[in-house]
This record gives sequence, structure tokens and C-alpha cells, in this order.
Amino acid sequence: MLALPMTDAIAGEPMPRVWSVGALVLAVADALAARFASCTVRGELAGFSRASSGHCYFTLKDADGAQAALRCAMFRRAAGLLDFAPRDGLQVELRGRVAVYEPRGELQFVVEHMRALGAGSLYEQFLARKAKLEAEGLFAPQRKRALPRHPRSIGIVSSLGAAALHDVLVALARRAPQVSVVVYPSLVQGAEAPAALAAAVVLAGRRREVDTLILARGGGSLEDLWAFNDEALVRAIAASPIPVVCGVGHETDVTLADFAADLRAPTPTAAAELATPVRDELLLQLGALVQRAQRQLHQRLDREAQRLDQRSLQLARPGQLLARHAQGLRTLDTRLRQAMRRTLRAADDALPRARTRLHRAQVHLRAQAGWRLSALVGRLGALDPGRVLARGYAWVTDASGRAVVSTQGLEVGQALVTVWHDGRAQTEVRAVEREPRR
Repeated sequence: MLALPMTDAIAGEPMPRVWSVGALVLAVADALAARFASCTVRGELAGFSRASSGHCYFTLKDADGAQAALRCAMFRRAAGLLDFAPRDGLQVELRGRVAVYEPRGELQFVVEHMRALGAGSLYEQFLARKAKLEAEGLFAPQRKRALPRHPRSIGIVSSLGAAALHDVLVALARRAPQVSVVVYPSLVQGAEAPAALAAAVVLAGRRREVDTLILARGGGSLEDLWAFNDEALVRAIAASPIPVVCGVGHETDVTLADFAADLRAPTPTAAAELATPVRDELLLQLGALVQRAQRQLHQRLDREAQRLDQRSLQLARPGQLLARHAQGLRTLDTRLRQAMRRTLRAADDALPRARTRLHRAQVHLRAQAGWRLSALVGRLGALDPGRVLARGYAWVTDASGRAVVSTQGLEVGQALVTVWHDGRAQTEVRAVEREPRR
């Protein structure tokens, strides 16, 4: 049967065709399948995820920085043939077909094959910036500070509408309701987010009203978390006087803020758990300390009570105490008398021996003195000038009594005195004969 086009009953013109949603989507899918049944596209991976079924879902961005993006699906059969691990920021070449996901009417690229080309532009920036800041020592382990064990207040840098902030607040209320919380609102995504995040960190450090600062944001692609790779934010974290915990993204997400922070947490909730102790555990510890202190106090009181009983017994019978002291004094007196008698007997025994030794010493000393005296007399006699004169020598002096030992200074007619061993004579110089000098 031939279908005729519908016409307007009044004007007689054909009526426009009305599509159902499913028919239109199917028609678009057929058109795309006919035009793009097999094609190859190149771009940069973003938001890559692998479902429990083995299928992979991600977005392919233009590597040249354009805003275009293409949703992609790679089913388990094709994903099992991969010889590398896809990750955000990696440049790849995909071969497949363009299709329409009918339940949502979304355009998608069904990937049959994926080949890695290298790191994407954003990932290259990430690596270059990481190398630069790491060379400056901003990521050095020795710069990391320990978090306060018992913080009184915790600061959170996050967006007020973020689910990550809600998760952190719930975790803090559950674990440590006694800790106060200060929120420093900031953008966490977009062009203005880096400056806002850095300003919030600087503000928290300037106000110094919290003990620990948490950076919190949920997971996302490399672009979504790019604000946390900003150099100004990294420097603000490194210079913060407050220890910083970075809880950005999921466990597999890594940002430069993670390297600069004093502690990296895999999730925002984990950041809250790492920054605070469990209140119930603290109460258990405190209860144990109280019981220990009470037990030690009771033991001390028991010991002091026993000592008090002993002192009371001693005061109740002072006669016995005096008797013990008197007995002690008598014992000391006896020991003193015995010691004195022993000392006197020893002195009596030693006196004759000392007298004998003294007599012997006196005799020996007299003999030594006589020997020394005889030796001195002999030496003195040897030095007697009279003995020299007796051997034929004479002693010549001038009129003033000075000895004449040389012909120098003698003059003819000078009066001299010549002394011999048996007398002296007045002499006169008749002539002076001098020996020639040699």
C-alpha cells in the first residue's frame, strides 16, 4: 500500500512529519553510523574510570587546548586488549565509531582500539611544575611537621556547597565533637579558584585561630583538580605556620598540594580522621588514667596509715623507747672504754721501743755531726792562706792594703807591704820589669 503524505484539510498543503523521541534518536544514530562507522580520533584522556563490569568510560579532550570534548565508552572486550594503563592527561589515538547513547540521547565514541601517544599538555605542565617546586625544596620530607595530637580547633578550606565539606564536618562531629571548626570559604574549581584557595590558606595562617588546616575537595578529572596544582597555592601551603592536611580527590588523585602539605589524606573524610583523635578513645584513656591515679592514691594512703600506726605505738610506750636509747648509750660507753684501754696498752707497749729508737737515732746523729765537722775542719785548713805562705809564697799589698797581683799600675819608688808566714816588711819598688804579652 502506498503511503500518501498528509495534507492540511484547509490549505491542501503537506503537514510536517512529527518524530517520536526514540525514532529521532534512532534516525540520528543511523546517520552517524553511516557517516562515521569507522574513524580515528586523537586527544587527551580525562576522567578515566573502569567499572566493575570491566567497561571503561572517559572523556577525550582536544590536546591543543580547545574546549571540545567527546564522551567515550570502551567495552570490556576491547579494554582487555590494552597493553598499558590509561590515566588522565595521557594523549591517545582511538579507533572506533561514533554512536548515540539512546537512553540519554548523548553522542559518544565507542572505542575499539586505543594507542598511547604520550602525556597530555596538562599532565606535562603538572610534571614540569612538580620538578621545579621539588628542586626548590618545597616537597622535602624534613619540612613536614607533625600534626597536633589534641587540636582544640580545626580550619577547613573548601567550598560552602561542596559535598567534601559536609563529609569533613560529619566526620569531625562523629570523632571529636569537642573540637571547634572554622571554615574558610573558597572556590575549588575554575579560573578564580587558585587565587581564592591561596588567599584562604594565607588568611588562616595570619589569623592563627586553628591548630590544623584541612584542604578539602571531592574527586574529579585532572582539569577539575587543576586549581590544587597552582604554584601560588603550593607556596602558600609550604609557608603556612599551621600544619596542613590535604584531602583532595579520591585515593588515586594526586595534586601538587598533596606534596606540599604536611600530610596527604586519600579522601576528605580521611583528612578529618587523620587530623583528630577519636573522642571515645580519649575518654577511655582518661578513664584508665583516673583509675590508675585512684589506685596509686589508695596505696599511698595505706602506706601512710601504717606508718602512722607505727608512730602511734612508739608514742604510746615512751619508756620502752627511752630504755632502748639507754641500752644503746651503755653499749657505746662500754665500747669506748674498751677502745681507750686498748689504745693505752698499745701506747705502753710502744713507749720502750720508741725510747730505744730515739737513743739510737741520737747516737747516729752525733756520729754524723762529728764526721761532718771533721770534714769541714779539713776543708777550712786547706783554704788557710798561712799554709800557702809557709810554702815560700808572699802576699804583696799597696799602702792602702789592696792586693798587688800584677805589675800593671806599679811605679818606681812606690811603697809596698810584703807579708810572709812569719812576718811582714816594708818594701820599695826599685824597678818594674813586665813580661811581654803573648
